[in-house]
Amino acid sequence: QVQLVESGGGLVQAGGSLRLSCAASGRTFSAYAMGWFRQVPGKEREFVAAISGNGGRIYYADSVKGRFTISRDNAKNAVFLQMNSLKPEDTAVYYCAARLLVVVTTTDYKYWGQGTQVTVSS
Repeated sequence: QVQLVESGGGLVQAGGSLRLSCAASGRTFSAYAMGWFRQVPGKEREFVAAISGNGGRIYYADSVKGRFTISRDNAKNAVFLQMNSLKPEDTAVYYCAARLLVVVTTTDYKYWGQGTQVTVSS
């Protein structure tokens, strides 16, 4: 069982930055691929970024490539999403997710956090 808790969301002006954090429970964090997803009301949850257990493979959605950076600290059981040059269309609830071993860019993750709201004003 893995429990995930996101933090770092908030209100920011367009062009600004936020850093999301996701704290994970458990002793085998490095065995889990981690992903960030986002969702707005009435739309499906969409992939944002993902990172493999050892950080060697990283994937981004085209919409955030060059602006967002995913990273992880296995010693601290944490994954991060640095978001720069934020746009109003980045407004959503952001979720972190975990799955064993293989990193994927779909929503096929077993464990999910409760989400953190990111609002970007124009």
